Amino acid sequence: MTTTPFISRKGMTRRSMLGAALAAGAAVPLAAAGPAWAGPAAIAPAAPRLMLPVPTGPYPVGTVQLHLVDRSRPDDIAGPGHFRELMATVWYPARNVERYPVAPWMPAGALQAFLTDVGFRDLVPLAPLTAGHVGAPVRRSGQRLPVVVFSHGARSHQGDHTIMVQELASHGYAAVTVAHQYDTYTEFPDGRIAVPLRDRQAPTLPGDFAADLRFVLDCVEQLAAGCNPDADQRELPAGLLGSLDPRRMGAFGWSKGGTATACAMLADERIRAGLSLDGPMQMNPPLAGDLDRPFMMMSAAFTRATDPEAAAFWSHLRGWRLNIQAQGALHVSYGDHEALFPQVAKLSGWSGQQLEDAIGTLDPDQGVKIQQAYPLAFFDEHLRHRRGNVLDGPSPGFPAVTFLP
Repeated sequence: MTTTPFISRKGMTRRSMLGAALAAGAAVPLAAAGPAWAGPAAIAPAAPRLMLPVPTGPYPVGTVQLHLVDRSRPDDIAGPGHFRELMATVWYPARNVERYPVAPWMPAGALQAFLTDVGFRDLVPLAPLTAGHVGAPVRRSGQRLPVVVFSHGARSHQGDHTIMVQELASHGYAAVTVAHQYDTYTEFPDGRIAVPLRDRQAPTLPGDFAADLRFVLDCVEQLAAGCNPDADQRELPAGLLGSLDPRRMGAFGWSKGGTATACAMLADERIRAGLSLDGPMQMNPPLAGDLDRPFMMMSAAFTRATDPEAAAFWSHLRGWRLNIQAQGALHVSYGDHEALFPQVAKLSGWSGQQLEDAIGTLDPDQGVKIQQAYPLAFFDEHLRHRRGNVLDGPSPGFPAVTFLP
C-alpha cells in the first residue's frame, strides 16, 4: 500500500524510493499510497461489511493459526533468552465446515492497529471475513497436500493476499502465510499486538524474511511427520498432522516478500517452485547464483526494463521461467486491494481518479481473476504436474496480461 508511482520535483519515482527502502530493509509508511485510506467522506454507520471474492475451487476452506518460535535465532530486540517468534496461518481444503466459525481478515487487535496507522479506523467494524473456517477438519483424499508458503511485503500483514491464499486452499493446497515479526501487524496468543518497528536494526531485511520462510518449511516437515510445531502445543484441526507433502513445497511473496522468496529458493532446494508478485529483487549483498527450478514473476512497478536487479535475477534463471505483467497494474494490484479498494472508494465518496491513483487502471474484476488464475496455474504445473493453457501465452479471458520475453 506504499507504492502508487509519482514523480517528485527531483524526478525520483515512488517506485525507485520504495526499492531503495526495501533493499535496505527500511519500513515504508503504508499511508503514503495514492489518496490516503481516509477518503473525503465519513463512513456511514450502517455501511455494509467489505467483501472478499469467494474462492472458485471445489473444496471448502479451513484455517488454523500457529505460534512458532525459532530457537536457532536469538531475538536481540526482545532481550536475553528470547528467540525469533512468528505467527503463521495454515489454510487447507476442509470438510464438515458448517459448525466452525469463519476467520476474520486480520485478528481484531492487529486490525485496529493497522487501520488506525493507515488512517481509516472507521473501517474496523467493516473489515471483511474470509472463506476459511477456523479449526475445521482437513479433507483427506488419500494423497498428501502440496504446500505453498507466503511472505508478505514491508509493513504489511499476512492477510493482505487472502484472495490468492484461500483460492489455492480451495483447490487442494495447504497454504501457509507468515507474519514477519517487526515488519508486520499481528497478534500473539497471549494478547500481545505486534506492529512494524521503524528501527533499522530490526531483523526486517529480505534475508530475514527468507530465513523465516526456511524455518516455516522446517515446521511443515514437522507437521508432515505427525508432530505439532506450535510453541504452546495448542490443538490442531483433525487430520492436519501427516496431511502435508514435504516433497511438493513452493513459495511465493509480494514486494519484499517476493525478493525473500527468491532468496530462500536460492538457499533451499526444498522449495520446488517460486513466484514473485512484483518483487524488486533488491538486496545488499545482491541476489547471486543460478536457479534451476521453476520461477515466475508477476511484474507491475518493478520490471526488468526499469530495474537492473530484476533483470539480473531473471538472467540467472536456468530452469522454467515466465514473466507476465498486467497492463494498468500498480504495485498493490496483486493483492486484496483490487477487491477492497473499490468498495472503500464507494463508501468514502472517492472520485474515479482517486481510485485509479490507488490501484491503477487495471479493471478490478479482471485483477481479481488474474490473482485467482495465474498462481494456481503455476503451482499446478510445477508441484502437481497438471498442465493447463493459461501459462502458454496471451488469453482472451485475460486481455490485460502481457507475456514479457
